[in-house]
Amino acid sequence: MLALVMVRAHRMANPSADSTSPDAVPLDSPRPELRKLALKLILLVLAKITLLTLIWWVAIAPYSRPDTRPAAIEHLLAPAPSSSSSQVK
Repeated sequence: MLALVMVRAHRMANPSADSTSPDAVPLDSPRPELRKLALKLILLVLAKITLLTLIWWVAIAPYSRPDTRPAAIEHLLAPAPSSSSSQVK
């Protein structure tokens, strides 16, 4: 990054400098590398999403969903019927 800034500053200070000199860094050289990195990152994210979705379908989706109706929750939270109700007088 610093070399790129220095090349730009050199070109602005000396516009008649030959751009084909061996020490000059072309300004467009990082673009293909950045595109490759961006493509790799996008593919990596898509692969992870696909893998997590596959794991979910295999490991979690087959289980039945819990009954969350109010009547079912009330039944689960209700006190257990006691067999010794005659002793509670």
